[in-house]
This record gives sequence, structure tokens and C-alpha cells, in this order.
Amino acid sequence: MPNLDWKGKHLSPPVPATVILDSILYPKGRGYPKARPDGRVILGDNLNVMAALLPEYEGHINLIYADPPFFTNRKFSARVGRGEDSRKPSRWKLAEGYHDSWDDLDSYLQFLYERLSLMHRLLAPNGTLYLHLDWHADAYARLILDEIFGAENFINEIIWTYHGPSPIRTAFNRKHDTILMYGKSGDYVFNVDDIREPYNPNTVATFKASPKAGFGKVPDLERGKVPEDWWYFPVVARLHNERTGYPTQKPEALLERIILASSNKDDLVADFFCGSGTTALVAAKHGRRFITCDESARAIHTARLRLAETKSVCAFELDSTARPEAASKSKKIIVHAAGGYVRLTTSLDVDFWEVDPAWDGKIFRSAAQAQRHVRSGEIPMELKMKTGGRVCIRLVTVEGKQFQLHV
Repeated sequence: MPNLDWKGKHLSPPVPATVILDSILYPKGRGYPKARPDGRVILGDNLNVMAALLPEYEGHINLIYADPPFFTNRKFSARVGRGEDSRKPSRWKLAEGYHDSWDDLDSYLQFLYERLSLMHRLLAPNGTLYLHLDWHADAYARLILDEIFGAENFINEIIWTYHGPSPIRTAFNRKHDTILMYGKSGDYVFNVDDIREPYNPNTVATFKASPKAGFGKVPDLERGKVPEDWWYFPVVARLHNERTGYPTQKPEALLERIILASSNKDDLVADFFCGSGTTALVAAKHGRRFITCDESARAIHTARLRLAETKSVCAFELDSTARPEAASKSKKIIVHAAGGYVRLTTSLDVDFWEVDPAWDGKIFRSAAQAQRHVRSGEIPMELKMKTGGRVCIRLVTVEGKQFQLHV
């Protein structure tokens, strides 16, 4: 098979990050304070983070979904307003999302090559990788994956198709992404019965009307069919209950199909381009353990918001060299803890706040959380809970600033 070459192609041993535990999230106090985390959410460059994970996880991750930058050479903004009119983008409140900009194609391919190589090492012998891209670079990625995984371990080229407006008037509207599916070996997990879907009503009617339909092959209409390698799921912009405002967010149904097909309960699922946290969220909902990582503090914050609504206990960690702006005390924040309640008073525009009722001065153990409502923008400023020592609160503003205060 041919290999793809570019200027500067190489693989060097990556420098492992020093990953430290920052906090543990116990959604609505579930499992506080002793339950072991079901998942890890890590802030840092995924190349160095994956290198740090190798001693513990090499050959042990069952499924990796990768949704890297697409080589669009664009800067994406995150919507941080609530209750805004989706039809009036000029009035949206925006913040920096992430940059998908590159010096040239060579630098982008090197970026992919180094990270895909580490993902291959982390995968279990029966593990699967799903690489999500679009027309900008999927052809190059296919050759890189053939080199790393072996062309014989290619499983599917999946087309995710969707609807939406487009400014293109000189070509057919580009309304699909490509997901390349590779196994670590030929012995990969594929739970065919977990992803079956109903047959089209026309197909059901045809078989009821004629015993000769299907050239003598009668399918099990009650059991349903295995989906084809093209999938239609609406984009998140059309899913009001899922939208976080984070750019290029993927729908939960897309990740649900991937996770159900290629992992089992208690398996370890990883996503090293966390983004809005959809992979971790769906993994948590379906009883999988997970690791997710992103170099953007806003991405990690978005994932935290969503995971706080699940039943999974999560460890939040960070690369010591990628620490966000330090949380600090502020005269704008007043915390009152008495009578089984913790009350927060502040003039800041709070997006999320959480409480550790017995802070040890080291690891923040979040036993209660509150966040802004997606539509109304309202947020509870009082949380009911027992306190047993030094109470510490953390909050994140709409602008992404973080504050910490103990009483």
C-alpha cells in the first residue's frame, strides 16, 4: 500500500504531561465523598496527555472517538448567551471557542499523525477507532490510518448526512461528514443487535403484500435491520434540548450509535478532542467508563456542565503546564453557609457554581452544583446541603473566569 509523505513527517517520543487531580464531581452529591470516579476529564494538550496515560492505559482503551479540527482554517466562536433568538446571530453573545487554523497542510498532517499513532497504542487488541472529519482532509487521513493500523483493519467509511442552509451556489451543497472506522485487529467488538433500527414502513408493507418480495429472502421485520454506512442525524442546531453553544457540537444520537456498536458496559471509552463533551456524556449515560481531554478551558467547562446532569462521578484533572487562570477570592462574592443551606450572592454573571462542604484545602470535592438554565438563563443561588467543615465554593462566569472562595 502507498504511504503519504509530507515535509517534516516524523514520530518522536512525546513529552508526557504531569497530570494532577484538581477536583471530583459528585453529581447532586451522588456518592460523595468516597465513590470512585467513573470518568476522567483532563485539561491539556492531548499529545502530552496521551503520552502520560501510556504507562497505565496502553492496550487498554476499548473505543476511541476522535473529532479533531477539520483543517477548515477558521476560528470558531462559542455562544454563551441564554434564551437568544437563533434567527438573529448579530445579537448572540459570543466568546472564543477554538481555532482550526494552520500554517500549511504539512503541519496539520503532522498534528494528526502524532496523535493517531498514540491512539493506536492506547487501543485494546479488540478496540476500535472512529475518526470524524469532512471533505477538507478525510482523504489524507485515510492513508495515514492505513499506515498506522494497516489497510486490512479498515472497517467502514461512514457518512453522516444532515440538512441545513448553505451559501454554496456553484456546487452541490456539502452536507455530510466522513467517519473512518478502523479496528486494532480483526477481532473487534461489534454489537450488531444493540444498533438495529426499524425497517422502513414501505419495506414492511411490501413484505406483507407479497411473499415473493426480497427474491425469496424474508427478513425478521420485528427484529429490525442493521443500519447502512450512511446515517442521518439532525445537526445540534436543530436539537434545542442538546445545544450548549459550543461550536461544532455533535449530536448525542451519533455518539450513541458508535458507543453501543463498539463497546460494552464498563468498557473504557476515550475522546481526546473533548469539545462539548458529547462522548463522555453518552458514555456515562450507557454505563461506560471514560477519559476525555481538551486544551480549551471552555471545552472542559462545557463538559462539566453536561456531566453534572448525569449519575457518573468524574475526576477533573489538568496538565500542570496548562493550568487556567487561578481561581481567587473576590469582594464581589459573598458566601453564607448556615441552616443546611449554602447561599451565593454576587454581581458576577454566573454560569455555574458548586460547593465542597468539607474542603481539605487540596482536592475540591463538588457535592452540589447549580447552572444556568439553557433557555431562561436563570440560575439557583441557594443550594441545600449538609456542611461538615470548611465550606468552599467555585464559580465560573459566562465569560469563562473562575473564582474560588471558602468560609
